[in-house]
Amino acid sequence: MESSLEPVRWGILSTAKIGREKVIPAMQQGRMCNVVAIASRDLDRAKQVAADLKIPKAYGSYEELLADPEIEAIYNPLPNHLHVPWSAKAAEAGKHVLCEKPLALTAEEAQTLIAVRDRTGKLIEEAFMVRHHPQWRRVRELVREGRIGRLRATQGFFSYTNLDPANIRNRADIGGGGIYDIGCYPITTSRFVFEAEPKRVMALIERDLEMKTDRLASAILDFDEGQASFACSTQLVPYQRMQVFGTKGRIEVEIPFNAPPDRPCRIFVDDGSGAPSTSSAVTETFETMDQYTAQGDDFSMAVRTGEPLEFPIENAVRNMRIIDALFRSGESGQWEQVETTS
Repeated sequence: MESSLEPVRWGILSTAKIGREKVIPAMQQGRMCNVVAIASRDLDRAKQVAADLKIPKAYGSYEELLADPEIEAIYNPLPNHLHVPWSAKAAEAGKHVLCEKPLALTAEEAQTLIAVRDRTGKLIEEAFMVRHHPQWRRVRELVREGRIGRLRATQGFFSYTNLDPANIRNRADIGGGGIYDIGCYPITTSRFVFEAEPKRVMALIERDLEMKTDRLASAILDFDEGQASFACSTQLVPYQRMQVFGTKGRIEVEIPFNAPPDRPCRIFVDDGSGAPSTSSAVTETFETMDQYTAQGDDFSMAVRTGEPLEFPIENAVRNMRIIDALFRSGESGQWEQVETTS
């Protein structure tokens, strides 16, 4: 059936770097995505990017793109503070929406999109591409099967260095900082493998004295079945790793978040039988693929088939409630409860 379905016609809302360099080229490789237009507030810029990426149409405003009746879905990679307003405008204009993470700056803000979705009937999803990669599907499958016994802990680290005060990731007033940008990944993946929500969280947050963004954060998420912990930073050596620990084994995800599209990925499944100096881990290798391609195709399939999204807005709201609580904990120095109201 899939091969007989017509690809969804996509418009790209802005010429953001992540779209130009990663998401658009990946979507163009998908069987269910047809990128037909891109918009910028600078028409010449839109035309240049459209030419570079062989996109048929370029618009000099976001409003013009949303008014194009040919476009069925939009990808929104705008700065964080513009995610909710432009996703709402897109849905109101009759377009399905795949919006970059974080979907919003607060859970309350994210929740407003539920009403927009219900009113317009359009799909809206937060673009966590990692959930579409086979390596994370396999990790969850191994946990479900009991391969590592009872899941008790996850531990993650994600960092890079960006000291440019003009970069949107370093502007606190528009949603910059490490937790919004990269801390959200170990939060999402821990929820993905626990298949549950934490009751309370604690965070230690260090802010840049000039830019006011969180540049180093450590967090603990308290689940009924165990704990998730992670650290993230925008001013440390680039690195990422994620581990999943059970009572009888562990799983290590070598490149958990920025899975490369040009070479295979690996996870290591270890029963702990080896001595400290001897690895007892079994390596599982995944064929080269682009998780952004999978994300675009999975969303497009939901558009075409009418099947419900695996990760609806409610999932994004729950992720934002955790982030809200982490920021509160960073201020209070105490455990903070995660809101559970619908």
